[in-house]
Amino acid sequence: MPFYHKVGDIPHKRHTQFRKPDGGLYREEVMGLEGFHGIESILYHHYLPPRVLKVEDLGPASNGYTDFGALRHRAFRTADLPAGGDPVAARRVLLGNNDVTLGLSRPTQSMDYFYRNAQAYECWFVHEGAGTLHTQFGRLPFMPGDYLVIPYGTTWQMTLDTPEARFFVIESPSQIEPPKRYRNEWGQLLEHSPYCERDIRVPTDLETHTERGEFEVRVKVRDRITRHVLDHHPFDVVGWDGYLYPWALSIHDFEPITGRIHQPPPVHQTFAGHNYVVCSFVPRLFDYHPQGIPAPYNHSNVNSDEVIYYCEGNFMSRKGVDKYDITLHPSGLPHGPQPGATEASIGKERTEELAVMVDTFHPLHVSPAALEIEKSEYMASWLDGDGV
Repeated sequence: MPFYHKVGDIPHKRHTQFRKPDGGLYREEVMGLEGFHGIESILYHHYLPPRVLKVEDLGPASNGYTDFGALRHRAFRTADLPAGGDPVAARRVLLGNNDVTLGLSRPTQSMDYFYRNAQAYECWFVHEGAGTLHTQFGRLPFMPGDYLVIPYGTTWQMTLDTPEARFFVIESPSQIEPPKRYRNEWGQLLEHSPYCERDIRVPTDLETHTERGEFEVRVKVRDRITRHVLDHHPFDVVGWDGYLYPWALSIHDFEPITGRIHQPPPVHQTFAGHNYVVCSFVPRLFDYHPQGIPAPYNHSNVNSDEVIYYCEGNFMSRKGVDKYDITLHPSGLPHGPQPGATEASIGKERTEELAVMVDTFHPLHVSPAALEIEKSEYMASWLDGDGV
């Protein structure tokens, strides 16, 4: 994250004595990235962080993919993806490679355990539903349209305020951050950035628990899940400060960049990761050149796969795509508007579409779960009309 934040009680100097009212020491934990070179936070606990009562291996957590088959554009119908379970248990990985995995989660209940991804960042885009992300850093309420960015090493639990929720989930072994071109050398977001620090929500209400007992934390690391049973509540932090913590940004606070002629996809970029980007398509005015064509031009990103998750509205360049669908336009094959979409866009002044796009710089694989919901007719949607 680009700015410093603190919550709760912390000592005047780091790595010095910080005592409880009874005279005992609070336990300091430095949590950071890249071997003390990257961003970090310092947390102060009631109990020793390494305390674990019991451990158990729950098995592999690696993603299984299937053969991609012949190169083609693909679409997946996720509207009826099975719902049930808590957010982590309900997650289904549909696409991925070594840099990023993409999937959906349709939970119907809150979590009764805690979770920690110790091998990847996670970004949960809240399409539907509301609730609270509870972490050792504090509470982070969420609502439709929110991106929840969770650094790896964060222990969290999600509770739902609605009977059901729907998330588009991005998992990444690299940090998820604002693009560098939006930041100055001190990390501050610049004037041309489509969002700024005011739009970023951070934990403010610390939940400090001192209960003893048995508390389950499921840890994802080394592509396996380990169950840790702690003898104390994992949210025993009395204060913390630093640059590493979960945060939220609403897609509705993303300010679109427009121009006289059609703007390329990088103007929609919201986050950056290693070998991929995340973009937000939001309601906006179309191009205002008198001869402008609002629909995107056909393009060949010869070293990039494009994935779009369609949330709301009518995506003017797409045909045969419904709300909740995911499209995959792989590298090696041009893509663009289907027949009639370009002509139909001329003269339109604005769009109310809402979608999340992920572009990867290495090919994506498909999972068996994705094949079960594939729209096999999608590739033929460019054959309608006379072909001109």
